[in-house]
Amino acid sequence: MAGIDVYMVRHGQTYFNLLRRFQGFSDAPLTDAGIQDGHKAGQRLAKIHFDGAYSSDLTRAIHTARYALSENQAQSPVEPTTLPNFREENFGSFEGRDSQVTLTDLNARVPKAYNAYADMVEDLGMPVVMDIFHDADPYHLAESYQEFVNRIEAGFKDLKSRHQDGDKVLLVSHGTTIRAIADYFGHPEMAAHSVHNGAVMHLRLKDDGADILAFNDITTVFD
Repeated sequence: MAGIDVYMVRHGQTYFNLLRRFQGFSDAPLTDAGIQDGHKAGQRLAKIHFDGAYSSDLTRAIHTARYALSENQAQSPVEPTTLPNFREENFGSFEGRDSQVTLTDLNARVPKAYNAYADMVEDLGMPVVMDIFHDADPYHLAESYQEFVNRIEAGFKDLKSRHQDGDKVLLVSHGTTIRAIADYFGHPEMAAHSVHNGAVMHLRLKDDGADILAFNDITTVFD
């Protein structure tokens, strides 16, 4: 198959992003800048007719999708359908905590001290980092890498069942989820970089995987 084009957008900035706190399954409202992230992403995607529009079921993704779709000029859906499988990684009991404090607590489990989550991912890889959070969570709520992969695979299977070859799809999701998907499709070098709020990852979804045509893109006007 030629593929289904999936334009994955990271949600706009939230107050947890602003305060540098782990967010995960927990939610926080968009800031004013976050609302603009949604509109700006929509403006860069405005010429695309989307055969389907989706977001995770977390409100920051739903609201970002609505702002993006409000900018569309190509008779696309006006309301996203929610797909829970494309939620953010579940950080368990680390959610809502200051990211620096959390990394300091986790440093005993890793070969060297890290001051940034992105540095940890770059050095150790996304699968290892997800499992570090899973193993360290005293409440056993955080996802393992395999649990994350299971739901993402189910999510893409669902998307494929809804669409056909040549369709174009908007999907608003989350930073770590987007990075982990890039890693899953064979690009750990992409996963090493934090994803900007409102940035686009363009996937061409195929039977045997996906090609990544754009990653962390905040400048391109797509058509």
